[in-house]
Amino acid sequence: MKYFAILIFAAYLGANLYVFIRLWQMLPAGAWLRPVLVAFGVLAVTAVGVFFALRGSLPSGIATAVYGLGTSWMVILLYLFMAVLIADILPWTGLVERTAFLRSNYTTFFGIVGLIALVMVAGNLNYHKKRRVEFTVESAQAPAGDKLKMVVISDLHLGYTIGPRELSRWVRKINGENPDLVIIVGDLIDTDVRPLYNKDMAAILRGLKARYGVYMVPGNHEYISGIDASLEFLSTTGITVLRDSVVTVGDRIVLAGRDDRTNLRRKPLWRLLKGADRSLPLVVADHQPADLSDAVREGAALQVSGHTHRGQVWPFNWVTDRIYEDSHGLVDKEGTKVFVSSGLGIWGGKFRIGTVSEYVVIYI
Repeated sequence: MKYFAILIFAAYLGANLYVFIRLWQMLPAGAWLRPVLVAFGVLAVTAVGVFFALRGSLPSGIATAVYGLGTSWMVILLYLFMAVLIADILPWTGLVERTAFLRSNYTTFFGIVGLIALVMVAGNLNYHKKRRVEFTVESAQAPAGDKLKMVVISDLHLGYTIGPRELSRWVRKINGENPDLVIIVGDLIDTDVRPLYNKDMAAILRGLKARYGVYMVPGNHEYISGIDASLEFLSTTGITVLRDSVVTVGDRIVLAGRDDRTNLRRKPLWRLLKGADRSLPLVVADHQPADLSDAVREGAALQVSGHTHRGQVWPFNWVTDRIYEDSHGLVDKEGTKVFVSSGLGIWGGKFRIGTVSEYVVIYI
């Protein structure tokens, strides 16, 4: 793991070096934009490191700005890298002359920067569009004529990037569904509980309304934020956290909430279900969609998960599609419906490119 982290860090620095050298070369010697480019590069490249090194001592506003810049830059860098690489390849096709195209050429510089800016604006607008997904799960164990309505959300990542204004909009949208039940499938918290306290986001979360209550399972980011600190914050929100525990909801379904796989000692699903009322439909909530066969073996009507963001931005959706049996959407696995949400919120920079932000309405 240590060597993998070193490799990722080296690749990140290498990509930055490549992009900034090429952009520097596209600007004429003596251009006033060259020192601006260098200053911006130093800020953007070091922002994430500065945030994680100093976040405990930075004022909240500065921490938010530094975190937003650093995580947004990671996405911008990805697309700049691809654009500059294409610009490097073009002269080999014979369509353009290398020196004229790549050196001292404002047209190339502003063409690349402008194109990436347009992509980022489109990605940000797409992020702010929240798609409503709806489907029905039929279970022979459901009481005759019964129809339970639940809203499932995941990956809110509340904190330095996503604050009270967005959260308030989401709460209004969910309450507008008038659900019987709300399930949050992990990663409600991003990296730190401090901004949630500072911005009193617990009060907003307490505004979530559902006939049978609001339930949540931990995600890996609750562990990144410190699981004890996360649970302490969640205890102030009115949300019931299911951490390797099972509840019967309104005598209508059995809800099994699994702890995140970050906890290597989490209990197996079969053990959680000892003593559960198996005459009712079983719904399993598990943040990471990695153990789908567990729910199938226990005869679950439904498993809901999140975590993947479906890669968040293209081409990482191709990666998550290869890693996970179901990286996004609804599948039927031997009679058990599995839905993996791409998330209502987002990690880091607010861009959705080739993916969607969503909330899910499920009838059982």
